[in-house]
This record gives sequence, structure tokens and C-alpha cells, in this order.
Amino acid sequence: MDYEKLCDKVLKIDSHIRFTGVLDSKGDLVIEKNRDEAKLLNPDEVKMSVHYTFERWTRLQNLSYKFGKEKSSITEYEKVTLISLHLNGNLFLLSTDPDADYMSIISKINSIISDF
Repeated sequence: MDYEKLCDKVLKIDSHIRFTGVLDSKGDLVIEKNRDEAKLLNPDEVKMSVHYTFERWTRLQNLSYKFGKEKSSITEYEKVTLISLHLNGNLFLLSTDPDADYMSIISKINSIISDF
């Protein structure tokens, strides 16, 4: 899968999307794309946020035999909403402006992912 193309395509579906990226099964951010003016975090803070997302995801894998596989996770903050979507053993990460219709965005992304 061409993750760079995926990230570029997702950034274009809604003006409220600030960041897209793919986190591999080892916890490494293999690609990231930002809306130019939308950076809230410096590079070290991005690494920290990605690390926390990976930790949460791996901890919850221990309960997947009860819950099933995680489809998505949404965390709302005052200034940003963080979303992660399961992507073939990896995580697709994105952030949106707080007033975004993230359920609509998730639906559009799932459609794009299924076409890739």
C-alpha cells in the first residue's frame, strides 16, 4: 500500500484534517503529512504523542479476544481531536480541528482505505 498517497488523499477530503500518518506494528511512524499551518506539536512532541498512541493500542490488544479487533479510537481535546484507525496490522493516525465532523471523516477514510 502506498501510504504517502493515502495520507495525501485523506488530507484533501476535509479542510478540518490537520495531520495524517501511518504507525507500523513496531511503533514507528513510517509516514506523516501535515496541513501546512496546522502544526500544534514540535517533532519531539509528535514522537511522544505517537508513542502514547502505540502504547494504548498495544495494551488493548490484550483484550481483543473479548472485544474483537479495534476499528478506531477517538480522543477529543480542547484544541484537537486525535483519531486512529486499524490499517492492515498498522494504525492510520489523523488529527482534526475540534469542530470537525469526525464520524463523517472516518467514514470517508474507511472508503478510501477499502479502495487501496
